[in-house]
Amino acid sequence: MNFLKKIGIEPFIMALFGAIFFAWLVPDFGRDREPFSLGDAANWGVSVIFFFYGLRLSKEKLVNGLRNVKLHFLVHFSTFVLFPIVVLSAMYLCGGFSAEGNLYYLWIGAFFLATLPSTVSSSVVMVSIAGGNLPAAIFNASISSFIGVFITPLWMGIFLKDIDGSSALADVILKLVFQVLVPVVAGFLLNKKWGWFAEKHKKILRLFDETIIVLIVYTSFCESFYKKMFDGFAMFTLVELSVAMIVLFLATMLVIWGICKVLKFSKEDSITAVFCGSKKSLVHGSVMSRVLFGGSSMTGIILLPTMLYHAFQLIIVSIIAKKISKK
Repeated sequence: MNFLKKIGIEPFIMALFGAIFFAWLVPDFGRDREPFSLGDAANWGVSVIFFFYGLRLSKEKLVNGLRNVKLHFLVHFSTFVLFPIVVLSAMYLCGGFSAEGNLYYLWIGAFFLATLPSTVSSSVVMVSIAGGNLPAAIFNASISSFIGVFITPLWMGIFLKDIDGSSALADVILKLVFQVLVPVVAGFLLNKKWGWFAEKHKKILRLFDETIIVLIVYTSFCESFYKKMFDGFAMFTLVELSVAMIVLFLATMLVIWGICKVLKFSKEDSITAVFCGSKKSLVHGSVMSRVLFGGSSMTGIILLPTMLYHAFQLIIVSIIAKKISKK
């Protein structure tokens, strides 16, 4: 277990893939609404996650990160423009638009990943370990979450018509506003009075966050396995997808690092730009998949690239951050 933690494989990563295996074994359990619905529990849990995220977000943290406009622009350009363009280009060059069956939905899943906002907690932690610009990391990770509520659905509007059970774009944004933005703002407004509580119990809250994500992944894959969406899914395809996610992550990091060199960023700002601009949030991916794709049986397949990318980004960034810190 200690060895796995050293290379970035935490119990949470194993729990995610365990949830997929459990969904394969007993898909009915995640679909049943009696005596209670796991899907509904996950939806309520999401709002709680974002409320406590807002509760930890103080005005001082945001103000401290406002100063470096070029850094902020690069992070959000990488997150919401560079990523989607790279994946769309790869989709065009590799024939993804004309792919059929599961392969087409994996391409949609890769594009969905590309449109997601950056992570919050892991980006800040890794920037801190590597000695980057921590206030800027907190600012960018926080603002990325707000921007993603609107940008991710707008990008995904390209493919929503191809997914059975998906929601209309206006409905998606409205749901995300009530499920994500409203709880965050409510938490933020209560930060002065109750922010200490969220900081004091952040380890327990992180465990709660991870439990809800595992629950979302489980229920999403239950629907896919129940409707036999993975039948005929070649194992080699999964290997290819894993390699593609690693290449996407490393290539994006290198491009951002190159831009930092051209713009003559300091080492601290470069670390923040690379770590925040190359990472994608599984929390937002899990939430938005439920809102965007509703009860579609394809949700599990579409979410698969995000899960793999999340696992690889944690492993790779953990190694890099620790090496930088030793220097």
